[in-house]
Amino acid sequence: MRVLVWFTVAALCAHAEHRLHALGVTTKGWVVGAALLPSGLFVKRADGAWANEGYRHPLLTAVAWIDGSPETLFLAAGDGVIRIDAQGRWRVLTDETVTELQDISAGAGGVLAFGHTTGFRVSEDRGATWREISAGLPRRYGKAVRLDRLRKGRVVIGTENGFYVSNNLGGTWQLAGAAGFQAMRVEQSPHDASLWLAVTQKGGIFRSTDGGQTFEATPRDAAAGRNLYDIAFDPADARRIAVCGWGPGVLVSEDGGITWQARNQGLPRPDVWSVAFDPDKPGRLYAGVHEEALYVSEDAGKTWRADGLPGSIILKMAFVPAGGAR
Repeated sequence: MRVLVWFTVAALCAHAEHRLHALGVTTKGWVVGAALLPSGLFVKRADGAWANEGYRHPLLTAVAWIDGSPETLFLAAGDGVIRIDAQGRWRVLTDETVTELQDISAGAGGVLAFGHTTGFRVSEDRGATWREISAGLPRRYGKAVRLDRLRKGRVVIGTENGFYVSNNLGGTWQLAGAAGFQAMRVEQSPHDASLWLAVTQKGGIFRSTDGGQTFEATPRDAAAGRNLYDIAFDPADARRIAVCGWGPGVLVSEDGGITWQARNQGLPRPDVWSVAFDPDKPGRLYAGVHEEALYVSEDAGKTWRADGLPGSIILKMAFVPAGGAR
């Protein structure tokens, strides 16, 4: 396996506890047959510049790491689960039976789970082996998956027919909500383990206050009838959450996901793939605008400015603890 240099900067800003990672591809201006433009894993350096680290990859959709081990990352990719180890080596952990991964998650007890085009799988040995957990599901397209960060065995998934929950790591499933809608993303609050949020295709935003067991639709708002793609809880404010999508742009809630407000002033278009709050800078919010750039706000989305990665589609962002920096 080819060894690739992942991080080229040895130090972070002294105050920074996390480092921003962005997964995406530069598509604006690209034509079929041409060399791939910067794509794959982008990392924001200590000087504020962006670097395309490792090799160029056309489809990375999510990133996870086991609690306490941020030096090893697990990426959901078009060709399987990719592990990046402490030496910066990239290795695919799955075989040809799984492709076009949609999401990946790490939960309590070091368990990993991913969703792909025909189901869901879990690993209890840090990705060395995987087993299928899709039995009993009426629809198996695995768009979203989240393992409970505190309760081992609980997993919430998103399918073509809403969200399902299992309390025994896929042994049995029950419908949790959003029946009839394509699930897009589900997240658990870092402040309150009982609060979960989920977004859908054309079905709006759904909220759970019982640990992901049941989800209820929030009041109809600007998200109704639109495709929503991502969710971000603010680590500095338990009541602030952002979601984003195609048409509504960025929506922010200041009351724990009950009501929502569009915050797009300064964005070139209201078509946004991903959002992420900076855990080291209260109120700082990032948004990946379709084929425009990555934008940043210092006031929780009230105003925006370009931050880099022009012409890109950023499908997911994550702030990795500084202990994982090379």
